[in-house]
Amino acid sequence: MNQQEKRMEDPRYKIANKEALIGVALVVVNFILWYGFAYGLGSGPVEEYDYIFGFPAWFFYSCIAVTVFIFLLVIFAVKFLFKEVPLDEEDEK
Repeated sequence: MNQQEKRMEDPRYKIANKEALIGVALVVVNFILWYGFAYGLGSGPVEEYDYIFGFPAWFFYSCIAVTVFIFLLVIFAVKFLFKEVPLDEEDEK
């Protein structure tokens, strides 16, 4: 059995691929939320900014609230979507 066939049969590669796609999705969601809040709320005149805990609203939502939200999403993904996979090679039979 060559290396390519061995990789195609190993279910760990399918699991790793799914988990990598989840990681990429989390990064894309993080960027979209960050960009949306930063440039959506921060594009007006400075005199019209709202402030939350002393921070401009665009900064609070894009850098603080989104970070906390993504942190919680990562915890959820690790606990419920990722699987424990043994990394040692299986012996050929």
